[in-house]
Amino acid sequence: MTKTILITGSTDGIGKLTALKLAKAGHQVYLHGRNADKLNSVIAEVKAVAKGAAVDDIDGFVADFSDLNAVRKMAAEVSEKLPKLDVLINNAGIYTTASATTKDGLDIRFVVNYLAPYELTNALLPLLKKSSEARIINLSSAAQAPISYKAFAGQERLADKDAYAQSKLALTMWSMDLAATVAAYDINVIAVNPGSLLNTKMVDEAYGQYWSSADKGANILTELAISDEFANDTGKYFDNDIKDGAHGDARGEFGQPHADALNKEAIAELKHQTQTVLQRLFL
Repeated sequence: MTKTILITGSTDGIGKLTALKLAKAGHQVYLHGRNADKLNSVIAEVKAVAKGAAVDDIDGFVADFSDLNAVRKMAAEVSEKLPKLDVLINNAGIYTTASATTKDGLDIRFVVNYLAPYELTNALLPLLKKSSEARIINLSSAAQAPISYKAFAGQERLADKDAYAQSKLALTMWSMDLAATVAAYDINVIAVNPGSLLNTKMVDEAYGQYWSSADKGANILTELAISDEFANDTGKYFDNDIKDGAHGDARGEFGQPHADALNKEAIAELKHQTQTVLQRLFL
């Protein structure tokens, strides 16, 4: 069955590779990027490999995820264009950047890696509810650390690695809570560590080395998105490092997320702090 799939951050890295794989399999793929010219170039690449009627439906959306107003605008555009959405892959992420603070004074990692997918997903839930078997795949990481809410609110600065790890734990905690929230609508939610130090631009800029191919990440995203193997899995954390300790391309398996992702009190605090920040931004 052909699925309608939206992948954020899909002009580079494993997001782009996943888009190519899904288009080759005949699915309707919608991409996202910050730069319109780059997005259009990748859309053309994806169309060139697409199979079946889906080639006519491949398109994309432009939004800078460091600006939550742009995220909300993109969500409105997606909702206007698509009658339903079967799969949302929240892949867009950032580790290191020349400017670590957004125009609103927040750490860009918390905004791009957590608040943007939070806002986009909640806005697109009506489209996902129209699918008979929707899936939300959230890109977590092996790097996860307890959240400093002073840093989350923009009141203190963190090192790149700390901000990244805290934002990825926030995303994982929210994923576990979201799965319970949307369970009645047959929407599956999975958080996934796609693999440590994959051969991508982000990893190269952050570390200057890699352990595994980018295909390792793209392969698991593709499977989580469309394989019947995962049709009944929700509220789980897939760790793509488990089988070979991150040094290789073997597929991982479901594992235990960070303890805070299963802690109801910690999740309640995250939800409270999230609403506090969003209310401040949008009042």
